[in-house]
Amino acid sequence: MFDAFTKVVAQADARGEYLSGSQIDALSAMVADGNKRMDSVNRMTSNASAIVANAARSLFADQPSLIAPGGNAYTSRRMAACLRDMEIILRYVTYATFSGDASVLEDRCLNGLRETYLALGVPGASVAEGVRRMKDAALSLVGSTQGITPGDCSALMSEIGGYFDRAASAVG
Repeated sequence: MFDAFTKVVAQADARGEYLSGSQIDALSAMVADGNKRMDSVNRMTSNASAIVANAARSLFADQPSLIAPGGNAYTSRRMAACLRDMEIILRYVTYATFSGDASVLEDRCLNGLRETYLALGVPGASVAEGVRRMKDAALSLVGSTQGITPGDCSALMSEIGGYFDRAASAVG
């Protein structure tokens, strides 16, 4: 896993080039928005249990067959596994958000997840819908202006939404 700075430097080094003005500008913008990034990660992290629980509750209300006898989340063991997986995905989204780099999410969480779910008979479309519901909850928290560093957060919210979209796409 590389943070955004290491990634840019490694790429320039591999090409034997100096950092370009646009690369330096992009990294400067990331530093300027660092407090917003940390505030966003803090909000998602401190509300992780509620994000996961509310997304699962909403998903199961709309897809009750998942928790009915024979459903993929039927029995407390299977339900716990579903909640655990949702929490893991959320945790890696926060890592990607903090570092400004999706590679940790891709490499350590999503890589091979769809194949695992297919092998276990887990309905990928339902997992993807659960991830989308976590995305909505997380973006609602991140987008709130109460107690957060002032400024435009639209680019950061788009970035965070993109991480959730990658996760939903990887499992769906």
